[in-house]
Amino acid sequence: MDHSQHPAAFRQLHQEGILVLANAWDAGTARLIESLGAKAIATTSAGVAWSNGYADGDLLPVPRLLSTVSGILDAIRVPLTADIEGGYSDDPKAVAELAARLAGMGVAGINLEDGGALPAQLCAKIEAIKRACAQGGTDVFINARTDVYLRGLAPAAERVEKTLERASLYSAAGADGLFVPGISDRADIAAVAAGTSLPLNVLARASLPGAPELQTWGVRRLSAGSDIAESVYRRVAVLARDFLRDGLSAPLSADAMPYPELNALFAKGAQP
Repeated sequence: MDHSQHPAAFRQLHQEGILVLANAWDAGTARLIESLGAKAIATTSAGVAWSNGYADGDLLPVPRLLSTVSGILDAIRVPLTADIEGGYSDDPKAVAELAARLAGMGVAGINLEDGGALPAQLCAKIEAIKRACAQGGTDVFINARTDVYLRGLAPAAERVEKTLERASLYSAAGADGLFVPGISDRADIAAVAAGTSLPLNVLARASLPGAPELQTWGVRRLSAGSDIAESVYRRVAVLARDFLRDGLSAPLSADAMPYPELNALFAKGAQP
C-alpha cells in the first residue's frame, strides 16, 4: 500500500480545523478506527507496549515497534503517526535512525517527548531526525511533546511560560507540532496556542469540552491517548473475570460487534 504522499496530507490536516485522533494500538484497532471515518491514525505508545506484553515508558523493543507499525500500515490507507516515546534511546543518532526508518516505511508523523530530560536533548533528537530524513529523501511530521504539565515540571503559575520556552526551542530545532499533555485550563490552552506558531495538540481529559469548542481555543489536534485502550482492557478484564467465575455465556456477546461485520472489515478487498 502506497503511503508516500501521506506526510504532506498529514501536515495539511493540522491546518483544517481540528484533527481528532482516536489512538490505536495494533492493525486491528487501526483498521476499525479508520472504518469509522478517521482522517488519520495515531498509535498510543502505552497501548502498543501493553499489546506486546511490555510496560509503557521506553521499554518496548524497537523490533516490536517496527512490526506493529508495519502491520498497521498494511491495514490502513489514511496517514499514520506513531508515538515513539523518547525514541527508545538517549542517543540522537539512534533516534534519528529509527525515525528515518519509520518515514521510509511510510509513517507520516511521529510523537517524540522530552519527558523529564532537559529541552536540549529533545532539540538534538529533532535536529538529527531532520538531517537523517533529508539525507534519505523522506519526510516526517515531528510532534514535539513537552511534559511540563503532565509531570509538573514547573509551578502552576509558570507552566505557560515554560511550555512556550520549550516550544520555541523545539520549533527552532525543526519540530512541526507541539503536544502538551495534561493541559486543561482554558486560559492556559489559549495562551499556549497564541504563543507558538506550532499547531497545538492536547490530550483528552474529562474536564475538556468537545472538539469544536477546543478549536475556538486554538487547539489544532486532540488525541485520545491511552484512554480507549484502557477502557478496552477494563472491558476485557470484566468479561474474562466473570466468565472464569461463573461460565455464563450470555454476557460475552451482549455488546459484541457481530462476527460477520468484523470479519468483513478485515477482508483486504473490502477496504476503501
